[in-house]
Amino acid sequence: MSDRRVVVVTGASGGVGRAVARGFGACGDRVALLARGDDGLAAAARDVRHAGGEAVPLTVDVADPDAVERAADEIEERLGPVDVWVNNAFVGALAPVAEMDAAEFRRIVEVTYLGYVHGTLAALRRMRPRDRGTIVHIGSALAYRAIPLQSAYCAAKHAIKGFHESLRCELLHAGSNVHTTMVQLPAMNTPQFDWVRSTMPRRPQPVPPIYQPELAAEAVRHAVEHPGRREFWVGGSTVGTILGNRIAPGLLDRYLARTGFGAQQTDEPHDPDAGNLWRPGDEAPGTDHGAHGRFDDRAHAGSPQLWASRHRGGLAAVAGGALAAGLLGLVRRRR
Repeated sequence: MSDRRVVVVTGASGGVGRAVARGFGACGDRVALLARGDDGLAAAARDVRHAGGEAVPLTVDVADPDAVERAADEIEERLGPVDVWVNNAFVGALAPVAEMDAAEFRRIVEVTYLGYVHGTLAALRRMRPRDRGTIVHIGSALAYRAIPLQSAYCAAKHAIKGFHESLRCELLHAGSNVHTTMVQLPAMNTPQFDWVRSTMPRRPQPVPPIYQPELAAEAVRHAVEHPGRREFWVGGSTVGTILGNRIAPGLLDRYLARTGFGAQQTDEPHDPDAGNLWRPGDEAPGTDHGAHGRFDDRAHAGSPQLWASRHRGGLAAVAGGALAAGLLGLVRRRR
């Protein structure tokens, strides 16, 4: 991979996508920014350039496969062959299943799941003939454990995980040097909770603990640099959620039934007209939400778990050495 990679980031106008794009810009990369909102895209492009990268903003709805394909053509014409494609765009709703309609479910799946499929297909059409490249899927602990009020989003993340695993097996079977990996995130401090469509009486919030989006950006860059890993878990809460669901899913059902509604709402009243399901979150002129949400005072900037994940080789060696030393000592004592 060249020093100046060509990186595509979908959902790049705000939140995790904005932080990821800015992070690649800081590496001096050429970054194509895909999203629906013009103002957010323009601001994201300024961020990337200020960080030291080259930016090409493109207004695209990833639910439209033809639009994604046209964007991929333009990216390669303007920046060169795509090295990295980061699937991140999403929309969601905070509402009980019975208070949603079929059109809302369809829209969330078209963006949050099929948008990843469309991006992946566009990337594969270009990467496979060159036999190189990395596709990163931004996932969530909710790809393993669904929670109340986010049925469509959780279903989409589950679908992405299945799609990723199938694709990974196929690439391994082919002996391809194109890689796919998935980064499973915890609750993030992003504008998502001002954008999400909600039928609940109070303002949405992420389920604590909450992490800053720059942590996700760090994990994505590490995933690109270590493409052989099938997935990365970010944050202790992600690990706890995934492992807890393996051990006691029924217990989690009851716990989330009791706590999941209140944990996803603040004490503030909610604006029922908010939401980016059908229109960009930065549709109003001069609107730029940036990468961070309104939870800076509660969000963690670091994660010991991510550090451990990044250094798992060294930690495994230390653990293995300690185990070997312990076994040797046991053998000597028994002699």
